Amino acid sequence: MILSERKGEGMEKTSVRLAGITIHNFKNVGDGSLSFENKRKNYKASLLGLYGQNGSGKTALIDAIKLLKYALCGSKIPVGFADYINVDAESATLIYEFQVGRDDEKTMVVYQFSIKAVQDITETNTQSGDKVSENKKVCIYEEVLKCQTLSDKQTRYGRLIDTNTSEVFLPRPKKALLIGKDKAVNTDLLVIKKLAEESSRSFIFSAELLTVIRKNVDIVSKKTDSEKTSKENELLYYFHLIEAIVDFGNHELFIINTQTSGMISLKAQPFIFKYEEGKTKTSGTIMIPLEHTAAIPKQARNVVGTVIDRMNKVLVKIIPGLTISVKDLGTEILKNGEEACRIQLMSNKNSKEIPLSYESEGIKKIVSILQLLIVVYNDPSITVAVDELDAGVFEYLLGELLRIISERGKGQLIFTSHNLRPLETLDRGFVAFTTTNPEKRYVRMTNVKENNNLRDFYYRDIMLGEQDDKLYDHTNNSEIAFAFREAGEVNDP
Repeated sequence: MILSERKGEGMEKTSVRLAGITIHNFKNVGDGSLSFENKRKNYKASLLGLYGQNGSGKTALIDAIKLLKYALCGSKIPVGFADYINVDAESATLIYEFQVGRDDEKTMVVYQFSIKAVQDITETNTQSGDKVSENKKVCIYEEVLKCQTLSDKQTRYGRLIDTNTSEVFLPRPKKALLIGKDKAVNTDLLVIKKLAEESSRSFIFSAELLTVIRKNVDIVSKKTDSEKTSKENELLYYFHLIEAIVDFGNHELFIINTQTSGMISLKAQPFIFKYEEGKTKTSGTIMIPLEHTAAIPKQARNVVGTVIDRMNKVLVKIIPGLTISVKDLGTEILKNGEEACRIQLMSNKNSKEIPLSYESEGIKKIVSILQLLIVVYNDPSITVAVDELDAGVFEYLLGELLRIISERGKGQLIFTSHNLRPLETLDRGFVAFTTTNPEKRYVRMTNVKENNNLRDFYYRDIMLGEQDDKLYDHTNNSEIAFAFREAGEVNDP
């Protein structure tokens, strides 16, 4: 269970949205770039549905966004990402573009870094120095944060923090502005930079570097506007951008991958949520077992109840007559002394109440993501990335939900899917495709007319290959049939 609460003061007027991504040598993507902006029409919502054949780079996009979240949160990057580096490359590089600001004033911020797999060697303290283990770990390096930089003389787009140096970071004027000129602080941060690399964490978004910057900002913030110098206002401007992106990574960016969805098959119901109550914003993930009752902290019980009450307002409309509820089965004390509530998730339909575990996988999938779809509809600051959004969801319902969110929503939804129904309901500016070329993995469909059905157009291109970039590797039905027959033959002894 992961819960996070924060006060909504100071950050509520600033939104952050992913504007684009570039991927180099990550999984099966040699090179690929995607803009998440719909350049055809001006919608408040931002959607990107990625389509393509199996093994063509769809999940790589979601995993790249998952990697971004680890970096922005200052969290250790799991060792599994070491295997995501393309087999023909020594490192992978990822570039993320953000739009930060209000509707009338937005600033572009770019964050890029590389990852490589290094040996994680543990040695004994004996004289022989025998190795106990030799495993891989992820090293994140060459981090660069770019934005619109300010000075007395000019406004331009350039580097704010560049860690590709033996110093703490470059450029030096920005370093002096952000962390000051104290030699002891500089020495400490050099050590932190090395430790961040060794521990598979981002240095730019490390707690230690952010703490130093925040201390300098606290001093400046105590001054009145008339007392602040242009350099101090510049510091506040950069700090605002950095903190907005940190807040985005920790509280506004959600990823639902196949591992999360797979928990349903393992008889656990994931609740991934974000909601506001007054000035308090709560977000997080709660896993509740389905096969048996669960004891959860009292605070979590209140959160689950609130999430379900809000979710039911939509659930009963998309699956007529269906709501879910929490059955309270008493209280108990956990090992840490905290009071807990023992609960069971229930399904309610046609005046009958049964455990949610007996419902279909599709209904449990909808329940797991519905709260986040509600937030995407209402909150312009949230970004939700979902791998295989269509898994277990009725195709007509999926198309209608996405149509509603795209036309009337405010937030950002990035998803992969095999179900082609959304191609008939979404504006084509919200849809991208994978290609068979790993060096140009992502494209938009060209030469599509307003009266064309994008689904039919996509089918036609698969058959005829009319696009400049090949979207599908054709299979031979006769060869497949022969292979089936050959595989089933019994060899005589």
